[in-house]
Amino acid sequence: MDLRRRNKMLAFFLFTGLLLFALLVGKSVIAQDWRAASSEPVGLAPDPAATPEAVVQVYGARTWGWRGNFGVHTWVAVKPADAQAYTVYEVIGWRLRWSDTVVAIHNRAADSRWYGNVPELYSDKRGPEAEKLIPRIDAAARAYPHAKEYSAWPGPNSNTFVAWITRAVPELEADLPPTAIGKDYLSDSLFGSAPSGSGVQFSIAGLFALTASGVEGLELNLLGLTFGINPFDPALKLPLLGRLGPARISLPESAGAVPPQ
Repeated sequence: MDLRRRNKMLAFFLFTGLLLFALLVGKSVIAQDWRAASSEPVGLAPDPAATPEAVVQVYGARTWGWRGNFGVHTWVAVKPADAQAYTVYEVIGWRLRWSDTVVAIHNRAADSRWYGNVPELYSDKRGPEAEKLIPRIDAAARAYPHAKEYSAWPGPNSNTFVAWITRAVPELEADLPPTAIGKDYLSDSLFGSAPSGSGVQFSIAGLFALTASGVEGLELNLLGLTFGINPFDPALKLPLLGRLGPARISLPESAGAVPPQ
């Protein structure tokens, strides 16, 4: 407990400094008033009513308010074959005010804006392959070990939750961006698989981490700020800015979707 308390105190002071930095040079977020922010879908997910095949997708969007200068909120959306709606798995920290769990499993549009911010697609699986993954995603979500706790930085948070799922279901091949702060949080463990479930990771409470994977490439996390390069899917990874490189996913024309923004 003493080590974790010291880590929390260190995180607090460093986060304060990073906030000041973000106010000067950080990327501004779209939504400033959460009550008026749009939650409209953006066209990245196929219409469930017109799509009989199973669909599994992993998304992320800049979070609301000043935290959006640093990071994203991520979630997993699934639609079994012939289902008429998507089920979304995500962690929402303020649920602890009235519930005993931060895990939300509910029906909503898969590609909704997150408080006005446009989502980006990190993984897209269709058909029989996706159908096989859905029960495993559900089981992993319900077994999440941090359902009764939440910490925006360094974790556990919404990105820790999605990384827990993608580690359990490596077939998703999801490369969460460097702005997914919390994805490297391994609780009391020092070693584990990379957030994608491929490769390896060394992490100290999510404050320092080294990752090597055929999905993520090479990443270095310093106090929640991630730097990396992916030679397998050419991209540069930087704090605040995120992943810089060509689009990772080409959606089927039948999906009627727009490219990630």
